[in-house]
Amino acid sequence: MSTAISPPPLPVDELAGRLLAGERIHLLDVRWQLGDPDGRRKYLDGHLPGARYVDLDRELAARPSPAEGRHPLPDPADLQDAARRWGLRVGEPVVIYDAVGNLAAARAWWLLRWAGLRDVRLLDGGLAAWTAAGHPLEPGEVVPEPGNVVLGSGGLPVLDADGAAALAVRGVLLDARAGERYRGETEPVDARAGHIPGAVSAPTGENLAPDQRFRPAPELAARYLDLGVTAGSEIGVYCGSGVTAAHTVYALEQIGVRAALYAGSWSQWSSDATRPVAGTTLRSST
Repeated sequence: MSTAISPPPLPVDELAGRLLAGERIHLLDVRWQLGDPDGRRKYLDGHLPGARYVDLDRELAARPSPAEGRHPLPDPADLQDAARRWGLRVGEPVVIYDAVGNLAAARAWWLLRWAGLRDVRLLDGGLAAWTAAGHPLEPGEVVPEPGNVVLGSGGLPVLDADGAAALAVRGVLLDARAGERYRGETEPVDARAGHIPGAVSAPTGENLAPDQRFRPAPELAARYLDLGVTAGSEIGVYCGSGVTAAHTVYALEQIGVRAALYAGSWSQWSSDATRPVAGTTLRSST
């Protein structure tokens, strides 16, 4: 594997030092978990000083539908409007975090990189690492001055359903969901259980060490080599709805591998009865 494509996760002490020195850094708090509607309340209870809350369902995705999935990519104009509400400005760095090992924050990272921003990093270990290091939190809402950032699209590669199916044959298509969902043993959210034929199980959580920081690059390289990823591989990633798959795209970039995101992911694929499914075909419990 070659050197990283994207900057590594930012250590909390480095961020604290840069903020103390007065550097202008935009902090985004993406407190979100599937089935947990209390991200904003948790943000209001305490967040990194100056951080702005980002609503994943409303600001990092278009309206859900069976045809497009649970978290379709937002229109670039809508994403730009949101980013300006967050106060993002041309040429100024962005650091993103959450409270679940950056599994949600990576969606914001991916979208901003896809939209053309370059200086975007994840906070290594997220909120837990920040507080464990003794750094302060502040309560309440942060409302910044409107930003002037200009966003587009196409900065990172994207797959549609046909592209994902083809890549599973000619390259390596990674399924970033939990193993039991890949195997079709359970499906708590989407229309059918199982996985895209030819996809390889690669649970996102295995990108992380027990302390919720990213595993070192050599460990990530060994992991993905075992899954068939090499420097010359054509790689795609999907998950349930295109959220945690972004975490795997980020992990792969740390080892010099660029991967395409299948944005519709399993929520789109499983809703289309014409798409084949490997594994069992249990009906969703929801």
